[in-house]
Amino acid sequence: MSKQVAVILSGCGVQDGAEIYETTLTLLRLDQLGLGYRCFAPDIEQHHVVDHRLGEVVEGERRNVLTESARLARGEISSLDELEADDFDAVILPGGFGVAKNLSDFAVAGDGMQVLDALTEALSGFHEARKPIGLMCISPVLVPRLFAPGIAVTVGHDPGVTGLISAMGGLHRSCGVEDIVVDFENRVVTTPAYMLATRISEAATGIFKLVDRIDEMMDL
Repeated sequence: MSKQVAVILSGCGVQDGAEIYETTLTLLRLDQLGLGYRCFAPDIEQHHVVDHRLGEVVEGERRNVLTESARLARGEISSLDELEADDFDAVILPGGFGVAKNLSDFAVAGDGMQVLDALTEALSGFHEARKPIGLMCISPVLVPRLFAPGIAVTVGHDPGVTGLISAMGGLHRSCGVEDIVVDFENRVVTTPAYMLATRISEAATGIFKLVDRIDEMMDL
């Protein structure tokens, strides 16, 4: 039986959900490595809906995070409250503003952020079982709230975001777009992805390294 990886999504679209390229590259690399995967997302209303052509909030429109995430997963997706760490060998969170708006309130609250209870419960199971956890783009900001202080992560080198990570007790490491930061003790792997990427190929290099390292760590 192949190793199984849970992938947690936060909607569909960089401005109000999961980053589409990051998600697709993650799923592509998992498949290339022969790893099984299942997508999950919370069955909740989105924080808001953004017109991605204009970059503006669409007033009065409402969407569901699980329903929108199903677009990325081609319908093969489950509610986040069904995710059990015992059923998987690792978990990966692509980025996108849905992480900061739907999976948490980081976009509004900054270092006063609260994380969605269902996400905290799911990821705590992986952390306690010492199963590898991969996070990319903005999603590493969740780590100080989810786990113990002092876990090394990266979002690249954005001074505003790195300062907020430090204010929450996190440990930020500067990193290029094509590289990863690994906290071996806590089994957490992070990469900047579209916090820095200007081309999909740049994002792909770091994301593929992250998935490759997660694959290696599942054997340790």
